[in-house]
Amino acid sequence: MAEITMDEIQERLKFEQEDRLERFRKLNENIKKGETLFTGSLLMEQFPINELLMTNGMNHVIYNRGIGGFKTTDFLEHMEEMVFGTEPSRIFINIGTNDIGSLDYKLENLIENYETIIRKIQKRLPDAEIFMMAYYPVNETDKVPQEEWAKNFFVTRTNENISIANEAVEKLAQKLGCHFINVNKGLTDEQGKLKKEYTIEGIHMYANGYQVVLDNLKAYL
Repeated sequence: MAEITMDEIQERLKFEQEDRLERFRKLNENIKKGETLFTGSLLMEQFPINELLMTNGMNHVIYNRGIGGFKTTDFLEHMEEMVFGTEPSRIFINIGTNDIGSLDYKLENLIENYETIIRKIQKRLPDAEIFMMAYYPVNETDKVPQEEWAKNFFVTRTNENISIANEAVEKLAQKLGCHFINVNKGLTDEQGKLKKEYTIEGIHMYANGYQVVLDNLKAYL
Protein backbone atom coordinates (compact mmCIF):
# COMPACT_ATOMS: atom_id res chain seq x y z
CA MET A 1 0.00 0.00 0.00
CA ALA A 2 1.39 3.40 -1.04
CA GLU A 3 2.18 5.77 1.81
CA ILE A 4 -0.05 8.82 1.91
CA THR A 5 1.77 12.09 1.27
CA MET A 6 1.58 15.34 3.21
CA ASP A 7 0.09 17.10 0.18
CA GLU A 8 -2.69 14.49 0.02
CA ILE A 9 -3.35 14.91 3.74
CA GLN A 10 -3.56 18.69 3.41
CA GLU A 11 -5.88 18.42 0.41
CA ARG A 12 -8.18 16.04 2.26
CA LEU A 13 -8.12 18.21 5.39
CA LYS A 14 -9.02 21.31 3.37
CA PHE A 15 -11.98 19.50 1.82
CA GLU A 16 -13.20 18.31 5.22
CA GLN A 17 -12.87 21.80 6.68
CA GLU A 18 -14.88 23.39 3.88
CA ASP A 19 -17.51 20.67 4.18
CA ARG A 20 -17.79 21.23 7.92
CA LEU A 21 -18.06 24.99 7.52
CA GLU A 22 -20.92 24.53 5.07
CA ARG A 23 -22.64 22.15 7.49
CA PHE A 24 -22.31 24.78 10.22
CA ARG A 25 -23.86 27.42 7.97
CA LYS A 26 -26.89 25.20 7.43
CA LEU A 27 -27.13 24.20 11.08
CA ASN A 28 -26.91 27.82 12.20
CA GLU A 29 -30.08 28.63 10.25
CA ASN A 30 -32.15 26.74 12.82
CA ILE A 31 -30.30 27.17 16.11
CA LYS A 32 -31.85 28.07 19.44
CA LYS A 33 -30.36 31.42 20.38
CA GLY A 34 -28.83 32.13 23.76
CA GLU A 35 -27.53 28.63 24.46
CA THR A 36 -24.02 27.28 25.11
CA LEU A 37 -21.32 26.97 22.46
CA PHE A 38 -18.24 24.74 22.36
CA THR A 39 -15.82 25.94 19.67
CA GLY A 40 -12.23 25.44 18.57
CA SER A 41 -10.15 22.92 16.66
CA LEU A 42 -10.19 19.11 16.43
CA LEU A 43 -9.88 18.58 20.18
CA MET A 44 -13.20 20.38 20.45
CA GLU A 45 -14.71 18.84 17.31
CA GLN A 46 -14.07 15.36 18.73
CA PHE A 47 -15.58 16.23 22.14
CA PRO A 48 -18.71 13.98 22.21
CA ILE A 49 -20.40 16.50 24.44
CA ASN A 50 -24.04 15.75 23.66
CA GLU A 51 -23.67 11.99 24.06
CA LEU A 52 -21.78 12.48 27.33
CA LEU A 53 -24.45 14.88 28.56
CA MET A 54 -27.11 12.23 27.96
CA THR A 55 -24.99 9.57 29.65
CA ASN A 56 -24.51 11.84 32.66
CA GLY A 57 -28.19 12.76 32.83
CA MET A 58 -27.47 16.43 32.14
CA ASN A 59 -30.07 18.50 30.33
CA HIS A 60 -28.14 21.18 28.46
CA VAL A 61 -28.29 22.54 24.92
CA ILE A 62 -24.71 22.74 23.64
CA TYR A 63 -23.66 23.45 20.07
CA ASN A 64 -20.28 22.12 18.95
CA ARG A 65 -18.49 24.17 16.31
CA GLY A 66 -15.01 22.66 16.34
CA ILE A 67 -13.05 22.06 13.13
CA GLY A 68 -9.99 19.83 12.84
CA GLY A 69 -6.74 21.45 11.74
CA PHE A 70 -7.81 25.00 12.53
CA LYS A 71 -5.28 27.46 13.91
CA THR A 72 -6.13 30.82 15.43
CA THR A 73 -5.71 32.42 11.99
CA ASP A 74 -8.29 30.03 10.49
CA PHE A 75 -10.65 30.69 13.39
CA LEU A 76 -10.41 34.43 12.81
CA GLU A 77 -11.43 33.93 9.17
CA HIS A 78 -14.52 31.91 10.05
CA MET A 79 -15.96 33.38 13.23
CA GLU A 80 -19.38 33.74 11.64
CA GLU A 81 -19.71 29.96 11.34
CA MET A 82 -17.69 29.14 14.46
CA VAL A 83 -19.20 31.62 16.92
CA PHE A 84 -21.61 34.28 15.81
CA GLY A 85 -24.01 32.08 13.86
CA THR A 86 -25.21 30.38 17.05
CA GLU A 87 -25.67 33.66 18.99
CA PRO A 88 -24.64 31.96 22.25
CA SER A 89 -24.83 33.32 25.76
CA ARG A 90 -21.95 31.12 27.00
CA ILE A 91 -18.86 30.23 24.98
CA PHE A 92 -16.29 27.55 25.81
CA ILE A 93 -13.29 27.92 23.53
CA ASN A 94 -10.25 25.73 22.91
CA ILE A 95 -8.21 27.08 20.02
CA GLY A 96 -4.45 27.24 19.54
CA THR A 97 -3.10 23.70 19.92
CA ASN A 98 -2.39 23.56 16.19
CA ASP A 99 -0.49 26.83 16.52
CA ILE A 100 1.61 25.22 19.25
CA GLY A 101 2.13 22.17 17.05
CA SER A 102 3.45 24.17 14.09
CA LEU A 103 7.17 24.22 13.42
CA ASP A 104 7.06 28.04 13.14
CA TYR A 105 5.23 28.36 16.48
CA LYS A 106 5.68 31.58 18.44
CA LEU A 107 3.79 32.15 21.68
CA GLU A 108 3.43 35.88 21.04
CA ASN A 109 1.64 35.22 17.75
CA LEU A 110 -0.75 32.78 19.39
CA ILE A 111 -1.64 35.21 22.16
CA GLU A 112 -2.01 38.14 19.77
CA ASN A 113 -4.45 36.17 17.61
CA TYR A 114 -6.30 34.82 20.65
CA GLU A 115 -6.75 38.35 22.01
CA THR A 116 -8.14 39.47 18.65
CA ILE A 117 -10.61 36.56 18.71
CA ILE A 118 -11.84 37.40 22.20
CA ARG A 119 -12.15 41.12 21.49
CA LYS A 120 -14.19 40.41 18.36
CA ILE A 121 -16.51 38.20 20.40
CA GLN A 122 -16.86 40.82 23.12
CA LYS A 123 -17.67 43.50 20.56
CA ARG A 124 -20.27 41.40 18.73
CA LEU A 125 -21.67 39.53 21.76
CA PRO A 126 -21.05 41.87 24.72
CA ASP A 127 -23.28 39.91 27.09
CA ALA A 128 -21.79 36.47 26.33
CA GLU A 129 -19.81 34.75 29.08
CA ILE A 130 -16.48 33.45 27.74
CA PHE A 131 -14.61 30.46 29.14
CA MET A 132 -11.08 29.96 27.81
CA MET A 133 -10.12 26.33 28.34
CA ALA A 134 -6.62 25.10 29.16
CA TYR A 135 -4.80 23.18 26.45
CA TYR A 136 -4.68 19.45 27.15
CA PRO A 137 -1.40 17.63 27.92
CA VAL A 138 0.17 15.25 25.41
CA ASN A 139 2.03 11.95 25.59
CA GLU A 140 4.40 10.62 22.95
CA THR A 141 3.41 6.97 23.25
CA ASP A 142 3.97 3.92 21.09
CA LYS A 143 0.59 4.72 19.52
CA VAL A 144 2.12 7.55 17.49
CA PRO A 145 1.85 6.82 13.74
CA GLN A 146 5.18 5.99 12.10
CA GLU A 147 4.36 7.56 8.75
CA GLU A 148 6.47 10.44 7.45
CA TRP A 149 3.66 12.97 7.95
CA ALA A 150 3.58 12.24 11.70
CA LYS A 151 7.28 12.76 12.41
CA ASN A 152 6.79 16.37 13.56
CA PHE A 153 3.91 15.67 15.94
CA PHE A 154 5.87 16.49 19.09
CA VAL A 155 8.63 18.83 17.93
CA THR A 156 6.91 21.93 19.35
CA ARG A 157 3.74 20.38 20.79
CA THR A 158 5.39 19.55 24.11
CA ASN A 159 3.98 19.64 27.61
CA GLU A 160 6.49 22.38 28.44
CA ASN A 161 5.20 24.59 25.62
CA ILE A 162 1.62 23.73 26.51
CA SER A 163 2.18 24.69 30.14
CA ILE A 164 3.74 28.02 29.13
CA ALA A 165 0.87 28.69 26.73
CA ASN A 166 -1.70 27.88 29.42
CA GLU A 167 -0.09 30.42 31.74
CA ALA A 168 -0.22 33.03 29.00
CA VAL A 169 -3.86 32.25 28.16
CA GLU A 170 -4.78 32.49 31.83
CA LYS A 171 -3.19 35.96 32.01
CA LEU A 172 -5.01 36.93 28.82
CA ALA A 173 -8.32 35.79 30.30
CA GLN A 174 -7.69 37.95 33.38
CA LYS A 175 -6.78 40.91 31.17
CA LEU A 176 -9.94 40.61 29.08
CA GLY A 177 -12.37 39.76 31.89
CA CYS A 178 -12.96 36.16 30.80
CA HIS A 179 -12.85 32.88 32.70
CA PHE A 180 -9.87 30.54 32.41
CA ILE A 181 -10.65 26.90 33.17
CA ASN A 182 -7.96 24.32 33.84
CA VAL A 183 -9.82 21.18 32.80
CA ASN A 184 -6.79 18.87 33.02
CA LYS A 185 -7.23 17.50 36.55
CA GLY A 186 -7.22 13.70 36.30
CA LEU A 187 -5.93 13.58 32.72
CA THR A 188 -2.25 13.20 33.56
CA ASP A 189 -0.06 10.38 34.82
CA GLU A 190 2.62 10.65 37.51
CA GLN A 191 4.97 12.26 34.97
CA GLY A 192 2.46 14.93 34.01
CA LYS A 193 1.74 13.35 30.63
CA LEU A 194 -1.67 12.58 29.15
CA LYS A 195 -2.60 9.10 30.39
CA LYS A 196 -2.10 6.44 27.73
CA GLU A 197 -5.55 4.97 28.27
CA TYR A 198 -7.14 8.29 27.32
CA THR A 199 -5.29 8.99 24.09
CA ILE A 200 -5.51 7.81 20.51
CA GLU A 201 -1.98 8.77 19.42
CA GLY A 202 -0.66 10.96 22.20
CA ILE A 203 -2.66 14.09 21.31
CA HIS A 204 -6.33 13.34 20.63
CA MET A 205 -8.54 11.62 23.18
CA TYR A 206 -11.05 8.83 23.50
CA ALA A 207 -14.42 9.40 25.19
CA ASN A 208 -13.04 8.32 28.59
CA GLY A 209 -10.63 11.27 28.48
CA TYR A 210 -13.43 13.65 27.55
CA GLN A 211 -15.48 12.31 30.46
CA VAL A 212 -12.71 13.56 32.76
CA VAL A 213 -12.85 16.95 31.04
CA LEU A 214 -16.63 17.06 31.40
CA ASP A 215 -16.32 16.27 35.12
CA ASN A 216 -14.04 19.30 35.41
CA LEU A 217 -16.51 21.43 33.43
CA LYS A 218 -19.68 20.52 35.30
CA ALA A 219 -19.34 23.38 37.77
CA TYR A 220 -19.38 25.85 34.86
CA LEU A 221 -22.21 24.41 32.73
